Amino acid sequence: MTDFIQNIDQAILLFANGHRSGVADVLMWWISNRWIWIPFYVFLAGMLYKKTGWKRTVMALLTIALLITVTDQTCATFIRPYVQRLRPSNPDNPLSAIIVILNGYRGGGYGFPSCHAANCAALAVFLSMQFRSAKWTAGLALWAFVVSWSRMYLGVHYPTDLLVGATIGGGYAWLLAKGMEIAAARPMSFYRNLLGRS
Repeated sequence: MTDFIQNIDQAILLFANGHRSGVADVLMWWISNRWIWIPFYVFLAGMLYKKTGWKRTVMALLTIALLITVTDQTCATFIRPYVQRLRPSNPDNPLSAIIVILNGYRGGGYGFPSCHAANCAALAVFLSMQFRSAKWTAGLALWAFVVSWSRMYLGVHYPTDLLVGATIGGGYAWLLAKGMEIAAARPMSFYRNLLGRS
């Protein structure tokens, strides 16, 4: 069963990494860049303010900061050093001999789970729960998927890296969004319970 999953994992990766064009190279390179999305994040904050008001937006932004920190640290600091799964593009990985490398970019040493996928899924799930709109949910899900696909296109992640990362990020997002709902509805009882006071 493990070999079967690994074979599928590798086949999907090689499909994503091997079907290329000059235009796709440029698009995927920029899509994978975290900083290129800053205007998009500002736009999302503005839309959140428009929908929920400033108090809820400030609370959401603080929760998002906590969410991304916890998600990123879980993947990069705790899981990756323990699992130690080499990225496909890592020169020590035999698969790297057939991976197409773009602009010399190989990522770090280990890639399981993907922080890009985890953080994008975390943001997508959390904001979907704030906007409560099928259109927003679909749009955010598409965005998270495209960013994740770009990581395979660049040859720095296996599909399972992305799937597990997205599951971690989405799970944390759901928990924190529910916690924020409780805090917003009953702030005093929430914080008393959090501090263990009756």
